[in-house]
Parts: sequence; C-alpha cells; structure tokens
Amino acid sequence: MNVFPAAIPDVLLLEPKVFGDHRGFFFESFNARTFARLTGLQREFVQDNHSRSSKGVLRGLHYQIQQPQGKLVRVVVGEVFDVAVDLRRSSPTFGRWVGEYLSAENKKQLWIPEGFAHGFLVLSETAEFLYKATDYYAPQYERTLLWNDPAIGIPWPLRGEPNLAAKDKVGRLLSEAEVFAD
Repeated sequence: MNVFPAAIPDVLLLEPKVFGDHRGFFFESFNARTFARLTGLQREFVQDNHSRSSKGVLRGLHYQIQQPQGKLVRVVVGEVFDVAVDLRRSSPTFGRWVGEYLSAENKKQLWIPEGFAHGFLVLSETAEFLYKATDYYAPQYERTLLWNDPAIGIPWPLRGEPNLAAKDKVGRLLSEAEVFAD
C-alpha cells in the first residue's frame, strides 16, 4: 500500500497494491498493522457503513461535534467526488477543503481525520460507498455544513442542482457552524 498526504496533510490518500490477472483481482482493503505503520496513526474502527446512491446524489457535509468520527472511505461500485473540510479552529487549514475522485476502478481510499466534515457527490449511475468509522454514529451530535457555502468554495463537478436530503439542504454556513476547538 502507498500512502500520500492530500492537499491538507492530515487527510491521507491510500492506494492499495492490487494483484490482478485474467481471472480478476485481489487486494487487502484494510490491515490494522499496515495502516498504523504507514500512516503513523493508531485508530480502532468500531463501525462499518455501506451506502448506495444514484447519480447526482450529494451526501454531506456531515460531522459529529461530539464523538467525532475518523473515517476510512472507499467506493466498491461506481465513482464519487469525495470531500473533507477542516473544522478544527486551531488548525492552519481551518475552513479549507480537499477533494479526491474515488472509484471502484482506482480502488483508492481516503483517511478523513476526526474534526473534519465529510461529503461526496455520486458521478456514476450508481455508487456504493464503504466507510470505517472510529466512533459510533450519534445522531444527537450530528451537524451539517452547507455543501455550497461560498466561503469554502468547493467546485463540485455537477451539472444543475444535486439531489439532497432535507438535512443537507439546510446545513449551516461555516461562519455559523459549531466547530472543533481542539
């Protein structure tokens, strides 16, 4: 596995070693020892999530203000544009975002640390998205950052308006959002 820092160095892009031939492919999608050795991070993942969405669905930008979740994300069907926004007030990259194209074809994974909002836009007809989380889902602490906040300025690769959940339509602007004091 190769690990590369993203534009925000705490966010990491992981590229697994894929072994393939005429029969198909094999790769190790997660190994705790390898993850710790290559990233320098000691994390225990306590919850795995799997979502399926259709083209044009934008999920996010979500975070938990308490019980924050670090997420290791990947796509097993289709393609998404995946985004993380730094909400750690004391960070030099506070309010900045990073985006990566994740797909079943490229098999890349993204590590999104605790203290970031996360979201993705589905680019293929459908996409199945998997993520490992370092803490349990706690709906009472879930918050949503507005996906199109001009202060953040994410250039989502979409035509027209995305398909949004009700909570994502009413997300908060960064200037009004609860953020992490760390």
